[in-house]
Amino acid sequence: MGCVLIALGLFLLPYIDTNFAESESRDIKRLFTYICIIGFSLTTFFALFLFTKITQPMQQLIQAANAIRKGNYGTRLSLVTSDEIGELANTFNHMAAQLEDNIRNLNHEKEHLASVLRSMTDAVVTFDGEGKVILTNPPGEKIMQAWYDLDWAKMDEGQESEQSDKTSRDVPEPLLPLFRMVMEQGGDQNSNVHVQQGVWSVQMAPLYADSVVRGAVAVLRDVTEEVRLEKMRRDFVANVSHEIRTPLSMMQGYSEALLDGMATSPEESEELIQVIHDESLRMGRLVKDLLDLARMEAGHTDMVMKEVDLGELLERVYRKFSVRSKEQGIQLQFKFEQPTIELQQADEDRLEQVFTNLLDNAFRHTPTGKNVMISAERVTYLRAPFVRVSVKDQGVGIPSSDLPFIFERFYKADKARVRGESVGTGLGLAIVKNIVDAHQGMITVNSVLGEGTEFILQFPLDSSK
Repeated sequence: MGCVLIALGLFLLPYIDTNFAESESRDIKRLFTYICIIGFSLTTFFALFLFTKITQPMQQLIQAANAIRKGNYGTRLSLVTSDEIGELANTFNHMAAQLEDNIRNLNHEKEHLASVLRSMTDAVVTFDGEGKVILTNPPGEKIMQAWYDLDWAKMDEGQESEQSDKTSRDVPEPLLPLFRMVMEQGGDQNSNVHVQQGVWSVQMAPLYADSVVRGAVAVLRDVTEEVRLEKMRRDFVANVSHEIRTPLSMMQGYSEALLDGMATSPEESEELIQVIHDESLRMGRLVKDLLDLARMEAGHTDMVMKEVDLGELLERVYRKFSVRSKEQGIQLQFKFEQPTIELQQADEDRLEQVFTNLLDNAFRHTPTGKNVMISAERVTYLRAPFVRVSVKDQGVGIPSSDLPFIFERFYKADKARVRGESVGTGLGLAIVKNIVDAHQGMITVNSVLGEGTEFILQFPLDSSK
């Protein structure tokens, strides 16, 4: 305003000088000067008022809004006025407090969800509508990474790989069918997925956004052990039934023959009774082996641990089988060059059972004229003293496909389950494995089909350490 008056005075100055007397002109100029000074002062005062009451608070409001935009949710305005600016500042502070509280609650829920996901042993994987992984917990990340590294084209030879599908390229191939069913049908889906040697139970559910399926979440649990145990249970029932059915049938048949008077002489009666007796003993051995194995696997094995002279124990087992070797025409060799080998903590009876079972298997599978050898020596394993015992035969051998399973209950490489006159229960090697484990030892097997088999046992000389 003062500038306008000054400009107006400069414009009117020539007119004043020409139309007014000198004294009047001087008075008019003085009046214009006072008016300009007053107008400039009022303008300056009004500008300061606007800057203090409006512009400065608005700048503070803009700065506070920018701070909140950058994530500083604790920003507040300190304006205390009773006008509209003050009311706006109070509303802004209230809004910022509510926003900070909501963000804090969301972060707490996010951290809680993340903690729950991290603590889960099951794998959790979330996919968006296009099949891209958007969230995983550590087990899920581990599984996804392992599955992405697999070459599915080689694993499914002859089948066209679906991994090239653009809409689901990030979904691992085993989960593709479930993912598509969830996206198309919108309901929960579950299935068992087989990947290499593992089995996974997968539960997949849809993720909704405004009643539209926008993705899916999958929960994967490793059920390999459960499936294996269930298979073992079924096999156990089938194998026990098979093993018991034969002696029961023979006992029933021969006892019916006796009852019907089919034996025409005392010699025939005695032969039938002897068969019934032998089969009853066979069933008794089967039941005893089952009970022993069940106690061992339950950790209730009664072990009498004491110092055992291994050389003396092996010598006794060697003498026990010497007569049998002469009867079957098999040469039994014993190699023990150490002066003495003593196990500090061992159950002598259980170890004798181990070597007896292994030698019995060797004799039953070795033809006449071949050799069976027992040897023992001191070795160093993982910087600790061990004793290494080998039971080696020149028998029919074990197929390489059967080697990983020979220590399982009732597993027999001979699928006909008949090996001459002497038939085992199929539990001997399982019992041997449990006894060796109870002594903190190890047992391995090497075999070449048609050339022979070697069982290698290693026991710590001092298992108390």
